[in-house]
Amino acid sequence: MIEVGGNSSANAIYEAYIPEGYSKPGPDSTHDERSRFIRSKYELQEFLKSSLRITSRKSSASIQSSFSTKILDSFRIKSSKEPETVVEYIGLLKVKVVKGINLAIRDMLTSDPYVVLTLGKQITSVPVLQVDEVVITIGLDGDSDFIPLSIKALVTSQTAVIKSNLNPVWNEELMLSVPQNFGPVKLQVYDYDTFSADDIMGEAEIDIQPLITSAMVYGDPEMFSNMQIGKWLKSQDNALIEDSIVNIIDGKVKQQVSIKLQNVECGEIYLQLEWLPLDQ
Repeated sequence: MIEVGGNSSANAIYEAYIPEGYSKPGPDSTHDERSRFIRSKYELQEFLKSSLRITSRKSSASIQSSFSTKILDSFRIKSSKEPETVVEYIGLLKVKVVKGINLAIRDMLTSDPYVVLTLGKQITSVPVLQVDEVVITIGLDGDSDFIPLSIKALVTSQTAVIKSNLNPVWNEELMLSVPQNFGPVKLQVYDYDTFSADDIMGEAEIDIQPLITSAMVYGDPEMFSNMQIGKWLKSQDNALIEDSIVNIIDGKVKQQVSIKLQNVECGEIYLQLEWLPLDQ
């Protein structure tokens, strides 16, 4: 049995013996070049230590081809909470909640704010202070071999509560799993109450399409110097305070976002987004 604890661990195993002079496909490589590399890596196992290669009473080529297909088709998984729902995840969104400015008063003279982010499953009631997770596993079954690839699908995440502050500074990083058919990130700000339901302090939607599309067009950001690669434009249809620029910064795809909270008398939230594709 080979246990693979994520993409980095899998690469450490399946790319342990890449021949000298053999280079991995880059962002300018063709689809055929990428496909040949993936098949050499997973199906033919040319870069794997010989003692770790999969063998089984079933057809080895059939099993390896099935695993290669799973990699090529990305992560097609079933939610443990919704067994009949097939979800395909393409990456992770790291959201740094930087600060809030001039937030609404919901207590006597102040508020105890925290931020909730949701992608995929919508909030139907006031949330509790925890991360909503769906544990998912992808595996290759044979008579004697099983290779699990397990991740946690984060659909809701939130910051800590900052007591008695209308201009809170969180500087807190949250993670969300991004499905293939993703929509906007829903941002909500709440006032924490000990003995009653938490009060809403405003909300907004964040369009992550510009970030993800720009990242996919450029491929591996580590191959580029710092530069602007995309933009989310301010309009009457969104809550942006100003145009939001997508940049490559130190080999990472990031985006600064300033949001005016909606359905509330006042309040602004400042964020930094970062795209983390599953294939890196």
